[in-house]
Amino acid sequence: MSTIVAPARPRWTSAALWVVRGLLALAFVAAGGAKLYGVPMLVDEFEHIGLGQWFRYVTGGLEIIGAILLLLPRKAALGALLLICIMTGAVITHLFVIGGSAVPAIVLLALNAVVAYAERGQIALLAETA
Repeated sequence: MSTIVAPARPRWTSAALWVVRGLLALAFVAAGGAKLYGVPMLVDEFEHIGLGQWFRYVTGGLEIIGAILLLLPRKAALGALLLICIMTGAVITHLFVIGGSAVPAIVLLALNAVVAYAERGQIALLAETA
């Protein structure tokens, strides 16, 4: 079994990454909570998607799980990868199904990609243990 040791980051890089992870976690807890709570706009949006309201609950739950994982130092990459998958689906849905601006989803996708890239050592460890 090999161990992968990530080089130490400069302090400002670590602090900036924590800020991004924290803001992403807040955004996804808010979005996931709104989906689970049943905000009428989101209920209508998921009705328009056509997969049923169960999909709103699954999406909201996964967003909250991803947000929690972002805040756990050894699981941040896993959370970012989960949220990248969700945001990819959101971008595609905005572009081809419900319309509206896909820019917020693209921004969240890009920020999660930054976290995943910064924590790529964790992804390598996940791939190695699988």
